[in-house]
Amino acid sequence: MPADASIDPDTSVPDDGSSAAAARDTAVVLVNLGTPEAPTAPAVRRYLSEFLHDRRVVSLTRWLWCPLLHFAILPLRSSRVAHKYASIWMPGEDGGSPLAVYTRRLARAVQRELPQVRVLDAMRYGTPSLRGTLRQLRADGVRRLLVLPLYPQYSTSTTASVADVIARGEGPTTRMVEDYHRDPGWVAAVANSIRAHREANGAGEHLLFSFHGLPQRLADDGDPYPQHCEAGARAIARALGLADEAWTLSYQSRFGRERWLEPATTATLQALAARGLRRVDVVAPGFAVDCLETLEEVAMMLAEDFAARGGELRYIPCLNDSPEHAAVLASIARRELEAWA
Repeated sequence: MPADASIDPDTSVPDDGSSAAAARDTAVVLVNLGTPEAPTAPAVRRYLSEFLHDRRVVSLTRWLWCPLLHFAILPLRSSRVAHKYASIWMPGEDGGSPLAVYTRRLARAVQRELPQVRVLDAMRYGTPSLRGTLRQLRADGVRRLLVLPLYPQYSTSTTASVADVIARGEGPTTRMVEDYHRDPGWVAAVANSIRAHREANGAGEHLLFSFHGLPQRLADDGDPYPQHCEAGARAIARALGLADEAWTLSYQSRFGRERWLEPATTATLQALAARGLRRVDVVAPGFAVDCLETLEEVAMMLAEDFAARGGELRYIPCLNDSPEHAAVLASIARRELEAWA
């Protein structure tokens, strides 16, 4: 959907009286990172260009970064990344990039939990764009907007970038949820998903929490992301009744040459294999829905590497559009709207 197009009718509330009046007045937008519109090199290039131009993502001076981006990184990476997306692309009429599909379905599920307001999905990069959605909601007469970034842990590289768009003042009066990594409902939902997977498939010898990585310098500058990851993982492990030695936290998806948060997921899996562990369960609670980093990087690439070391890496899916996930986000939104009122 183009950035300034009308809101998806599947996520709007019909004009049926008081509920519709409230829906026109108040809206909730679930914001995810973004994804290419197609598993092709041109589409990936457009997406990566927008993503990697954000100073929250890459803070290098523009005169150095832009030539490197446009003449080296994008030409070299676009085709390779497009091939990765093609390996996970979902078929069917409602198919596409898993991140987009599950985010769209999740918004619809939350809408069913919150019939009194409008619930929509938007992307920080790509479409439907957050900026275009804010403009459209303002044009539609929405006066109050709750933005809920689908990042349980706050980071300056993700959550703050959403706040940057809001700060431009192109939408209604806005309130934003900054994090929910210790929300009891979310902790219980992730723990329940792990428990259900282990009941259906048997428990592995170890549980690995793999979070998206972050340059170490951001943490050194005060970004609370690693503390949020650690607190959330510990709360989930506690809900599962796991001893400290039964689980490990690590960080994946490194990019570039600078130092990133440690331990790295690749190195951690190598160490677990060296210890003789053969069945490891891995969950990625930093991702609200499955995407390239979970389905291709973890469930395929890292699983293949672990298998080559004689083990079985069993990926536990994200919460995606499950009823429990929708109920949790609706509860968070309801609580924020009530506090705002």
